[in-house]
Amino acid sequence: MNITTGQIRGARGILNWSQSDLSEKTGISTTSIGAIENGNTQPRENTLRIIRECFELNGVEFIDNGVRLKSNQVRTYRGQQGFHDFFDYVIKILQKHGGEVYISNVDEDAFARWGEEHTRPHMRRMTDAKNVHYKILLKEGDTRYHDSEFCEYKWIPKSQFIPVPFYVFANHLAIILLDPEPDIIVMKNPIIAEAYKRQFFAYWEKAAINLDE
Repeated sequence: MNITTGQIRGARGILNWSQSDLSEKTGISTTSIGAIENGNTQPRENTLRIIRECFELNGVEFIDNGVRLKSNQVRTYRGQQGFHDFFDYVIKILQKHGGEVYISNVDEDAFARWGEEHTRPHMRRMTDAKNVHYKILLKEGDTRYHDSEFCEYKWIPKSQFIPVPFYVFANHLAIILLDPEPDIIVMKNPIIAEAYKRQFFAYWEKAAINLDE
């Protein structure tokens, strides 16, 4: 289903995006987006598909001749198999969309208890994914970090560390509980993801130790 120029403008309005924002996220020039919205050019189906998928990834739903924000999409993963399935889902999303990943309150020992044999292959698979970069806040003193060209690490002071990791990727937020067994709640919502991203950077900017330095 093709989208209309009015739907493109409406979707940008919902997300408070400029034409430059849409250009940056899709790789389509600002000039081309302006021409499409003004009706000065007939876009290719592939161009409209890219624009549509970008909006849908960020929580917009196209209905008839209108647009709206999708209702929150929530999924849960439980137990050891759920722990593995969660990482498979992350891989699927990042291999398709790329982007920055932000992980806070990480205790690598806790993660290792539930499947180091799975998390390490997960990190290796990430080397094959394009345009993906991790920023990870570890518990102070944790040296079990992965030496990877796509990961950047800092320490959270022990006095501020809370063993409830959150994981922001694409327009998703995951809250991860690992005790007594994995219980992971994943919300696909761009506004919630952005809120936790800002919280992450509030800690990141104050972190005293950069493990890559």
